[in-house]
Amino acid sequence: MAQLPSPVEPFGEVNVYPQPDGALRIVATILMEPDIEGARAGLALDGSASMQKMYGANAPVSPLFRAAGGVNYVEPVVRKMAGYLARFASDGQVHLAYWACSPDGSRVEPIGAVTEAGAAALKVGGPKQWGRQTKLLPPVRHFVEGVFAGARWAIAVFVTDGVIEDLEAVKEYCHGFAHRVARGEQAFVKLVLLGVGEEVDEQQMEELDDMFEGSELRDPHGNPIDLWDHKLASEMRSLHEIFAEVVSDKVVVAEWGKVSDGTGRVAHSYPDGLPARLRFTLPAGTTAFTLDFPGGRATQDLTDALRR
Repeated sequence: MAQLPSPVEPFGEVNVYPQPDGALRIVATILMEPDIEGARAGLALDGSASMQKMYGANAPVSPLFRAAGGVNYVEPVVRKMAGYLARFASDGQVHLAYWACSPDGSRVEPIGAVTEAGAAALKVGGPKQWGRQTKLLPPVRHFVEGVFAGARWAIAVFVTDGVIEDLEAVKEYCHGFAHRVARGEQAFVKLVLLGVGEEVDEQQMEELDDMFEGSELRDPHGNPIDLWDHKLASEMRSLHEIFAEVVSDKVVVAEWGKVSDGTGRVAHSYPDGLPARLRFTLPAGTTAFTLDFPGGRATQDLTDALRR
């Protein structure tokens, strides 16, 4: 699978799955902010030592002198994301925490909950104890089993700059969690990795993003279960993109729609309503597709995905 880094509007995400015969299976979402009753939100910040430079805290001097040194690249990202998530959440607040703290990277340092107004003045300088490993499972469990216990629906965004060192443990846990959601034993939690900096391992992010592709797991309401998504802060055009995968095949966003391949041939039509998630197949050799809908047209180039 290859995910386009910067899809054109109105797409939130475009995933391309090359088939053995050269055809392209496409799964695309229409960008929209969901309205979910009882939604909760969390934001977790990587506290491993490799992040120090991103917080502007890597200078080998006392904090007294750091204001004139490194630039804190994390703080503005966190302020905007925290404010947005707080506004989205039904209780008007987002729960923050540092993760990958302590020598083995297994500790989570809760920061607390902030409102949209509080997020605008939020100070983000890093954890009390920087970690030497980047372990994702502890903060996932912190939100799934702790902060979001009893919530009807939730989303947690994990900001990181590097390699996840417990990837297999995270995948194993998430498989178990997804099956509990399918059985109706736990509520759904959307998990989003947000990469910052130049050392992000996007291959790992994609591995988590794709782990439920083709699983056919569904929640008690019949919705496909897809826990993970990933974004790169450098490529985001809108905060709405955090919800690119929080859409339903059953949600209709326009009266009708039509997808054509590069030659103008209709690949798929939606005469009874354009859904928020589109699934269709394009013939071999296709390098772009066009979506027509009431009052608009969007042509999406696919060459970036085909080169990967």
